[in-house]
Amino acid sequence: MTTPNPTPYADLTPDLILDAVESIGLITDGHLLALNSYENRVYQIGIEDANPVIAKFYRPGRWSDAAILEEHTFTLELAEREIPAVPPAIIEGHSLHEHEGYRFSITPRRGGRTPELEDSSVLEWLGRFIGRIHAMGAVRPFQHRPTLNMESFGIAPRDFLLANDWIPTELLPAYSSVVDQALEGVRACYARAGQTEVIRLHGDCHLGNLLWTDAGPHFVDFDDARMGPAIQDLWMLLSGDRQSMSRQLAEVLAGYEDFRELDHRELHLVEALRTLRIIHHAGWLARRWEDPAFPAAFTWFEGQHYWQDHILQLREQIAAMEEGPLWSA
Repeated sequence: MTTPNPTPYADLTPDLILDAVESIGLITDGHLLALNSYENRVYQIGIEDANPVIAKFYRPGRWSDAAILEEHTFTLELAEREIPAVPPAIIEGHSLHEHEGYRFSITPRRGGRTPELEDSSVLEWLGRFIGRIHAMGAVRPFQHRPTLNMESFGIAPRDFLLANDWIPTELLPAYSSVVDQALEGVRACYARAGQTEVIRLHGDCHLGNLLWTDAGPHFVDFDDARMGPAIQDLWMLLSGDRQSMSRQLAEVLAGYEDFRELDHRELHLVEALRTLRIIHHAGWLARRWEDPAFPAAFTWFEGQHYWQDHILQLREQIAAMEEGPLWSA
C-alpha cells in the first residue's frame, strides 16, 4: 500500500493553478485568491470578460475518481430539480479535470451570508431545504463513498492518536479512559436507535458550508458527502443548552417533514454523532499535521490545553448521551 504524500500541494504553484484552468479552455485574467480550505485547495480565479469561478484542487489520494464523480452527480441531480446546491460546471463534457497530476473542478462563484439560526422561520426553511436534499438522497445509494459509522469516525481516529503518541504523557490515562467510555456511550445510543436507514448526505452541514441569500439557503461544498443517517445533516444546526436545542430541532423538523419523514429513532443518535465528530476532528488534524497548512492554521493543537479541553468535551458528551434524545413527537 502506498503511503500518502504528507505535503501533496508542494508543487501547486500559482502558475500551475492558472495553467490548469486555462487547460480546459478558460482564459484567466491573472487574478487568483486562495479561499479558506484545508482538506483541498480552493481558489477564486478571475476570468476574462466573465465572472470569476471557483477552482477546487482535490487532495491527492483522498477520493477515487469514481467517488468524486458520485459527489458531482449528486449535486447535478439536485440542481436539475431546482434544489439550491452548487454543482460543478460541465466543461468539454466533463466535471472532473486533471493537469500535471492534480485533479480539479470548476464551479460558479456563489455568495451569501451566514443564516440567522435564532430565527425560527430560517430554521424551518433550512429544514425544508435539507428535506428536499434527503428526498433525492434516498433514491439510491452511493457506490464509491463510505458510510459514516463508529469505526471510521471513532475507533480509527482514537487508535491513530494513541499509536502516534499525540496525547501528552500526563493526560494519557485520562484520555484513554474517557475516549473508551465515550465510544461505549455511542454504542449504547446506536443500540437504542436500532436499525435505521442510511441515505446519501451532504455530510458536513456546518455554517461554513451553508450560505444564505434573499432567495434562501444553498450549500457550497459536498466534498464530505457520504452515506449515513439523515439526522447527521440536521444536528449541526442546533446550538445552546438542551432546551434551546430541543426547540430548534422541532422548528427544523417542522420544515423537514414537509418533504421527508424522519425516523424519530434517529434522535437517539444526535449526541452520539456529535461525539464521533469530536473524536474524528482530533484524528483528522493529527493525520494532516505534516501538511504545512495545518500547523499554521491550528497552532493550538499540540498544546496541553487543547487536550485538556478535548477530554472535558468527551466527558460532557458522555453525560449528554446518557440523558437521552433531545426531542420526540
